[in-house]
Amino acid sequence: MAFELDIGFVSLAGRKDINEDFCAAMLPAEGQEDMGSIVAIADGVSAGGMGREAAQTTVTSLVRDYYGTPETWDTTVALDRIIGAQNAWLAGINRRRQPAMGLTTLTALVLRGQSYTLAHVGDSRCYLLREDETLQLTHDHVVNHPDFRHQLLRSVGVEDHLVVDYLQGELQVGDSFVLLTDGVHGRLPERRWRECAALPTAQEAARWLVDTAHAAGSDDNLTAVVVRVRGLLDANLHDANRAAQSLPIPPRLRVGEAIDGFIVTALVADNGINLLYQLRDPATQSLYALKTLHPARAHDQDERAMLAHEAWLARRMVSSRAAGNLVQVHEQLPTGQARSAYYLLYDWHGGETLQQTLDQQHRLGALQAVSAAMQTLRVLGLLHRQGVIHRDIKPANLHQGDDGVLRVLDLGVALSGREPESMRRLHAGTPSYINPEQWGHHSKSNNGSATEGEPELPDAQSDLFALGVTLYQLLTGKLPYGEVLPYQLGRYYRDPTAPSRHNPEVPIWLDHVLLKAVARDKSQRFETAEEFLLALERGASRPLTVPPASALLQRDPTMLWKLLLGFSVMFNLLLVYWLLFLPK
Repeated sequence: MAFELDIGFVSLAGRKDINEDFCAAMLPAEGQEDMGSIVAIADGVSAGGMGREAAQTTVTSLVRDYYGTPETWDTTVALDRIIGAQNAWLAGINRRRQPAMGLTTLTALVLRGQSYTLAHVGDSRCYLLREDETLQLTHDHVVNHPDFRHQLLRSVGVEDHLVVDYLQGELQVGDSFVLLTDGVHGRLPERRWRECAALPTAQEAARWLVDTAHAAGSDDNLTAVVVRVRGLLDANLHDANRAAQSLPIPPRLRVGEAIDGFIVTALVADNGINLLYQLRDPATQSLYALKTLHPARAHDQDERAMLAHEAWLARRMVSSRAAGNLVQVHEQLPTGQARSAYYLLYDWHGGETLQQTLDQQHRLGALQAVSAAMQTLRVLGLLHRQGVIHRDIKPANLHQGDDGVLRVLDLGVALSGREPESMRRLHAGTPSYINPEQWGHHSKSNNGSATEGEPELPDAQSDLFALGVTLYQLLTGKLPYGEVLPYQLGRYYRDPTAPSRHNPEVPIWLDHVLLKAVARDKSQRFETAEEFLLALERGASRPLTVPPASALLQRDPTMLWKLLLGFSVMFNLLLVYWLLFLPK
């Protein structure tokens, strides 16, 4: 479970013969904890009949179908789709029957991560009891006149198009939600709510509400659901998305400017999409890195969702074995202040990226480069086992800290299976480090000739190819296929030059490892990080065989036509010579 909840409910016919109220609660199945828990209450409309059936089918379909919606959907979207479908079904029945029948109110509450989402139609109600406050979260959709307050302006099934009220907010430990039909809240004054909150269990509280309303003379059905939040776990992706969409993006910050108790000390990077600043906490003198969207991208909902996914994934990795080689992200600000804007706050580590080292030295020694690659492979192995694909391995994203730890930076375009759809379709990464299949280039078909097809989605081998390119660059100062521009397939129509041709210090066994890592044919490359790491660990003791060179026609599919053209030119030149110079 994503929460520690105490749920209690009571539903009685009261002084009526039939109970047309209905309520239900459902907890997530194993593996669906991120979906949260859902409770719902409905009051079937007596006029026209079939109110009990409408209330029961509406609540039942909602709580069951909710867990069939994609986890990546916002909760309001999931609820709206299900409620809309139920409303369309009931409204379709009512088009054939007059007067309308099978109508109901509906109030549904989803507790997910560290937030709640409320959906409401009609005059059932939801209250939030928080500390010493009682907040009514819903608004009754009834005629605003004392004599007609029983007449609904909105209900499920009355019209083809249903307008549902939605409300979202943050959860706190100790919160209590109370869902009531009008048979209870119509007879129970709000000044008595605190008596309910004092009872030890949610079931006792629900029973007290119903019994008190009945004793006060309620002549309607009586239903109460009480949900108490006893504990919360870490924020999930839904919480991160909600924060990303609700908070503003900070304006461009200047050195010396303050934000949430930090002082900006430097602008580290600006790629047109994200800004990265170095901050200092004046109280502790500790340094941090702040990552946020460029102000020009502030209204791009997809970019916000991608930044939220990065924050969620970075927090998720904190509890993994890979955490030591990743940069920690802070959910709560070390200054103790609340966030005034949406950004990611990372720890700051001294040292430099391998790209910065490469810019200074032009190339690294074999021992240093191989050591960095082996550390990176251990991290990638851990990430891949958790279903995470980094997608942007390159020297600029590998940081050698002053503490001797190599850290993998930037999970901004990483895939986890929970990323936004727009991010999954994005052709992310740096072109020179992207494997040929992602450009739609397939080096070998069934008959052995080179082919071009649909681009493949990135996978674990994509990260290994990128690391192979990185290691090649660290050792030689060059890229195996040169500087690749997006969709520049021509770069992949030749085999890379052996690294030792550029740097004689590279041993032959490492030549073989690198040529295998960056082979144009996917089937010749390493399949797992562990296989790549084992090849580096064994080194010269058990060297790999050199990958076979690609056939001429595989390197260049147009070579056959070039040969035919050359033969044709030669034949025509000989024919011209014979006609002009040989005796007739």
